[in-house]
Amino acid sequence: MGLPLLANKKQSADKHQKIIEAAIAVFAGNGFFNSTVADVAREADVADGTIYLYFKNKDDLLISIFEYSMDLFIQEAEAALKSSSDPKEKLREFISLHLKLVQKYPDLAQVIQIELRQSTKFMKEYPNEKFFQYLDIVSGIIGDGQESGVFKKNLDPVILKRVIFGAVDEIALEWTLMKRKRYTMAEAADQVCGMIFEGICQ
Repeated sequence: MGLPLLANKKQSADKHQKIIEAAIAVFAGNGFFNSTVADVAREADVADGTIYLYFKNKDDLLISIFEYSMDLFIQEAEAALKSSSDPKEKLREFISLHLKLVQKYPDLAQVIQIELRQSTKFMKEYPNEKFFQYLDIVSGIIGDGQESGVFKKNLDPVILKRVIFGAVDEIALEWTLMKRKRYTMAEAADQVCGMIFEGICQ
């Protein structure tokens, strides 16, 4: 399944996107450490040197995939959340969207949930600003819910946003690793939301 094109400059963006999609397919199929830049170039049907016009190296490609995934989610989340002013419904929509995208783009999920975690460069050196943008959306929903009296005010939003992300991320990881899918992401979202609301709602 093709991924949405998020960049603005059409011709350059198309080539960049083509390489990103090729890298996702290669890393998901072979594993990041077993893949080479030449493998990605072959999958993208471009010369090896073309890759280096857009990316510094293979690690930069992996980090770019992560940034792409975060941009995709943030863009879709911001659009989806505009339709509701209810913090509880916003949080439900946010969690559901995250898990639905995992199911919709399994190769991308494979790279983000499994291959990315094995990158020492990413885990130790990458500033991860995109992830903090993700968390800011969660903390914004929590803050609105506490101000309106929907969510308990004695809960620390800094801790709570990490708890919510941890629950969603663990479900995404397990689903990605499952050979036989025992539940859909919609079913998982319903259960995760139910348990979270039990703990945070007034």
